[in-house]
Amino acid sequence: MFSDPGYSNGYCRPQEGGAAPEHGALRPPHRGRGRRRGRRGRSHDPADSPASGGAPRVADSEQGVEQKPPPCTDFDMAYFHSYAHLGIHEEMIKNARRGGRHYVPDRVRTETYRTAIMRHQSSIAGKVVVDVGCGTGILSIFCAQAGAKRVYAVDASDIAVQANEVVKANNLSDTVIVLHGRVEDVEIDEEVDVIISEWMGYLLLYESMLGSVITARDRWLKPGGLILPSNATLYMAPVTHSDRYSDSIDFWRNVYGIDMSAMLPLAKQCAFEEPCIETISGENVLTWPHVVKHVDCYTVTLGELESVTTKYKFKSMMRAPLHGFAFWFDVEFNGPATSPTSNQVSSSFIESSNNQSTDVSQRKKRANPSEALVLSTAPEDPPTHWQQVSVALSFSQLVGF
Repeated sequence: MFSDPGYSNGYCRPQEGGAAPEHGALRPPHRGRGRRRGRRGRSHDPADSPASGGAPRVADSEQGVEQKPPPCTDFDMAYFHSYAHLGIHEEMIKNARRGGRHYVPDRVRTETYRTAIMRHQSSIAGKVVVDVGCGTGILSIFCAQAGAKRVYAVDASDIAVQANEVVKANNLSDTVIVLHGRVEDVEIDEEVDVIISEWMGYLLLYESMLGSVITARDRWLKPGGLILPSNATLYMAPVTHSDRYSDSIDFWRNVYGIDMSAMLPLAKQCAFEEPCIETISGENVLTWPHVVKHVDCYTVTLGELESVTTKYKFKSMMRAPLHGFAFWFDVEFNGPATSPTSNQVSSSFIESSNNQSTDVSQRKKRANPSEALVLSTAPEDPPTHWQQVSVALSFSQLVGF
């Protein structure tokens, strides 16, 4: 499609001599499964500019009018390299883990995105789309199938090479242009109508790619353009988890008839030193959830993500030991007209008469709330590969309760 040797069938590979990701994986919160989340669209090597033909030119990143993008760090490179492993993408598309070990078919994530694309088809057909952190390219292909005029599939990981082959195998090279590089570095010589990204990480923001979505929005999105998903909400609630406590700590009191209680202090230290990604049953949740952070993808800034704090007061709805807090999130797929306004997002928390803490920003403007398309990772909803994140509390932390 392009005559330039750096491009083939819409694929833009990094310049030779660019830094290559080194081997090594970054350690996420503790859990018994493969790592996920941090994001591929966030960084990449500068891209060569294509010669004439077919799709618009992707220019060198030497625009003097733009602020110089941040350098690609060793952390970024190791992260991008980890996303070149096919197993991570198989997990995100194919399966969700339930009960720590067993996999069940998980169509929640991918089918929700496909449904969102088809629901907004009128905003996608004939329009220009950017897929931030495209991975295997599945969302880019969904957009092409929905009639997009052109889709820029951006990913800093080497999985972009395979994504380009997938695009070619599906005869979509004239529509989907795979750009191997960071969103901060690649150049797209036109405004876009739609940004789509599966950017969410554990705890919504852990290793998330939201910063890349913000960058893409500020660089290329037309006024009134569409962002999918449009907003996200992080929740927390106190939980009781006696089974896990017993499995992780009390287990050491008697191991095959041997007194190993000397291991208890170390077991407690290990249990409390880091978050755990696991499946939490709704029966373990002690109160109604509290909104920690609401994100409006149309207005959120990078500064808002530097620190997230909240105040929380609760009263348990049952008599049970408190072992820690669980976190989960949901995202919605609305157009800009139905997204909360910026003043709603920054509103303070209010306390309802029944001690259920809620956030006024949840009162989203919708013509019909029942029609909202939501991807939820809540304990009571179908499992996803995100599961929930639990933070255990040590005895010293519990003294204050």
